[in-house]
Amino acid sequence: METIIKEAIEAYVVDYQQPENRGWEQPLIAFASAGDPLFSRLKQIIHPGHALPEDLLEGAKSVITYFIPFHKQVINSNKQGRLCSKSWALSYIETNDLIKATGEHLCSIINAKGYHAVHIPATHNFNETTLLSDWSHRSAAYIAGLGTFGVNHMLITAKGCCGRIGSLITDLELKPTARPTTEYCLYLADGSCGICVDKCVNTALLIDSLDKHKCYEMCLTNAARFKDLEKIADVCGKCLVGLPCSTANPAQL
Repeated sequence: METIIKEAIEAYVVDYQQPENRGWEQPLIAFASAGDPLFSRLKQIIHPGHALPEDLLEGAKSVITYFIPFHKQVINSNKQGRLCSKSWALSYIETNDLIKATGEHLCSIINAKGYHAVHIPATHNFNETTLLSDWSHRSAAYIAGLGTFGVNHMLITAKGCCGRIGSLITDLELKPTARPTTEYCLYLADGSCGICVDKCVNTALLIDSLDKHKCYEMCLTNAARFKDLEKIADVCGKCLVGLPCSTANPAQL
């Protein structure tokens, strides 16, 4: 089933491609056991209300995670200026829609096999006062072995950190993916980078901390700029672009 699920995600992203060079690169897929003890640790790391897989699906056995990388044209468009590019804002909206559609597609495949699955929205599932979410896609993807966290608090995958992450929970038992045994972030590996801190346009990011409220303040500034778009583009992305880890795992370059 692991191969069926991987091929289903890859094929769905290809069929869903968007116009104007705002499509996506081939996604990365990884699996975690719903019983992995790291899920319980998220209650201490993130907040006590963070859900366990079994809280979202009774009898949960596995968590499926996937990273959908942006095209390089989208990434390059967001390098200049304080405000995010329109292409980046549109890709954020379109990828959230893609993750929703992919989740529904995967649920139908799993249901057809006699199992159950639930998918979680890609974003806007957080408390707007505390900025805390009851489910972290990035943390689930880390547990599943998709990559390691960088100083910018993004997950660095084999295809970098510029993209979006989706996840769903199922009572289908899948073989967990092995987690990386080395750091992908150059700063955390040997102190040789930290460029993402300089890239932050609202001084929200420091080497050892992130002011979520200052970060979200910038995201809302961009949402106001692009208020004519069909959906809210509360996004920034400046600390993801122009980095060694934007489109690759720099530890392997």
